[in-house]
Amino acid sequence: MPSEVQDALAEVGARCQVPVDDARLVHQHSNTAIALPAARLLVRVAGNPDAFENVVSAVAITRWLTCRGYRCVVPAEVDPFLVVGRAVSVWRLLDVAEEPPANGAELGELLRELHRQPSPPVQLRNLTDPFESVTAAMRQHPDAMTEDDQTWLSDRVRRLRRSWTDLSPALLTGLVHGDAHTNNTIRLTTGQVVLGDWDHVAQGPREWDLIQVHYMARRFGRHTREDLDRFTAAYGWDVRDWRSTETLIQIREITGLSPYMRKASTDRLVRREVAHRVASLRMGDTSIRWHSPTR
Repeated sequence: MPSEVQDALAEVGARCQVPVDDARLVHQHSNTAIALPAARLLVRVAGNPDAFENVVSAVAITRWLTCRGYRCVVPAEVDPFLVVGRAVSVWRLLDVAEEPPANGAELGELLRELHRQPSPPVQLRNLTDPFESVTAAMRQHPDAMTEDDQTWLSDRVRRLRRSWTDLSPALLTGLVHGDAHTNNTIRLTTGQVVLGDWDHVAQGPREWDLIQVHYMARRFGRHTREDLDRFTAAYGWDVRDWRSTETLIQIREITGLSPYMRKASTDRLVRREVAHRVASLRMGDTSIRWHSPTR
């Protein structure tokens, strides 16, 4: 494991008074997740160096939601902290089933329940600019793509930011998960599905949560038309009937680049994926599939 992850585990062991010698890598993409089976804990180390405030919000909101009986991941008692400039959070290790994560209907139910929650007693950021992460990644990692691609992407962000500002949401603005797709759900051995990865939680247009499955269907083939229809039926409103659906999908395509850009300079395959995605966007070809992270 990278040195910053090892340092994070050592700090978790000291703060929680638990063994960490059985640490097992679970996931590594925008965040690194490490299970501590003996302690029944999961450690998450953020890949984004600017993520600390978001991680603090994620822990606070899931503590509140857990108390309300909402089906989500459960944080441990220790608060988030920084190690070598990386945000570290500690969570309860769940008994995860080997079955697939949520289907469209189950995700729709989770979002319907989430959007019906009252205003939380937690200070959350306002989703006024969804491009913050990708513009920071462009600034911090200028070698993630060619200069020509970076110029094109900067112009694309400017134009889509204007479109975002001009949005007229059909639903009430309120609590949004911010990254709601089936790969951020976890199926437990009980059969129950819970919603995880709350680092993008915010106050914003509810359509932002509903558009993610359509972006995933377009670029990754992750949902059939039937599954999207079941998602819509479970939620109770069809974002596809809204006039700005295509705009939000295009924004999702851009914001989804940021974790790849942060890794492109040190990973040849990731750099190739960034180039592949930008090339398809520049061609305007919505039929070109993108590749999911291998871990």
